[in-house]
Amino acid sequence: MAADPEANPESVARSIVLRQLTNSPKSRLQLARKLAERNVPEEVAEAVLDRFEEVRLIDDADFAEMWVRSRSQSRKLARGALRRELADKGIDTETAEQALAQVSDDDERNAARDLVARRLRAGTDLSDRAERDKQTRRLASMLARKGYQPSTAFRIVGEVLDETLAQESGSYGAGEYGGPEAHGPEAGSPEAEDIG
Repeated sequence: MAADPEANPESVARSIVLRQLTNSPKSRLQLARKLAERNVPEEVAEAVLDRFEEVRLIDDADFAEMWVRSRSQSRKLARGALRRELADKGIDTETAEQALAQVSDDDERNAARDLVARRLRAGTDLSDRAERDKQTRRLASMLARKGYQPSTAFRIVGEVLDETLAQESGSYGAGEYGGPEAHGPEAGSPEAEDIG
């Protein structure tokens, strides 16, 4: 706690909580942990946290919604990863699920596609099976670390790689003006066989 032995534990606790909330929003559990680190007696900590909840300076539901919105947009995390993070911060399951409802399947899929497209190394020869397999493993692993299910990760990586390969093969013969070759070789042509 504070160095001053005469300090009122409740005012010390209030100061700690206010300072923490000034830095960034926090869940009740995060604040309780911080008070415990500073040796604030548990009953004092509970009373102070209760009071902050009463005046809505601590609101786990608001915190969870803000956390999901921020982390899904900035880090492109899937709901699985967000659910784990919320649990680590002491957010109960029902509150977490309500917050996670703001991320739709389409939001999650689009975020994953965006991540894969951004992380795909320029100049990668996707027509080379070994190189494509290597990139698939690397990108699917990256999505798995973001909380995406393996089946979803591999499907999305495959889709993005297929689209990228189709765009690249379509642009090779396009020339400066993007003539008919811009749409790729016709089926059955030698160029199409080289791609498959």
